[in-house]
Amino acid sequence: MHDVRIRQEIIDRVVARRGRLHWFDTLDPARTALVVIDMQNTFCQPGAPAEVPVSRAIVPAINRLSRALRTRGVPVIWVLHANTHRGGRSDWEVFFNHVVADQVRTRTIESLAPGRQAVWEELETAPEDVTVIKNRYSALISGSSSLERVLRNLGIDTLLIAGTKTNVCCEATARDAMMLDFKVVMLTDCCAALSDDEHRATLETIIQQFGDVLSGDEALACLDAHPRA
Repeated sequence: MHDVRIRQEIIDRVVARRGRLHWFDTLDPARTALVVIDMQNTFCQPGAPAEVPVSRAIVPAINRLSRALRTRGVPVIWVLHANTHRGGRSDWEVFFNHVVADQVRTRTIESLAPGRQAVWEELETAPEDVTVIKNRYSALISGSSSLERVLRNLGIDTLLIAGTKTNVCCEATARDAMMLDFKVVMLTDCCAALSDDEHRATLETIIQQFGDVLSGDEALACLDAHPRA
């Protein structure tokens, strides 16, 4: 996992502005979901075209947290990425033509083909878990996935964000979630980026403007502190 801390200057700035560091004292288990993003072969498998090596290191923390959340009745939602290609064109032309290098484009296209996506084999799933497919960095931008509809139907207003990459799909989804009026918690030990600096940059951005930043254990403590009905 990433061994980083939010810098003191950021903490001081947040406290001076908000009067406190953390956004939430408690979280309501009945209205919370764990959203685990892009933990699939394309990003987790050694040698994969978009490998994030640290993604494998966060697997135990995600497994531990998801087990604890299921006992509290908190839904676990796996968000996987896929893109379609037909007739030489994709459903995300800008990405595949300008972000992905020529030498890895074909491998990336193949690895993200619809129907090939599954939760990374080392992660523990359960029959009651939900799986959603997205086709953009953010699972909540219009047209990307059914995630918002799933969350609204479940009565969810709080998202615990886990997965990879911290600073790309996790951050993009977290930003959109907050702007759609969801409460957001970025989980420090359940997210992975390509470097400590990129991971920390997202944590510092999120805690200032988009949501809380907690470890998995801290999130559980907030859930357990919520008054029982």
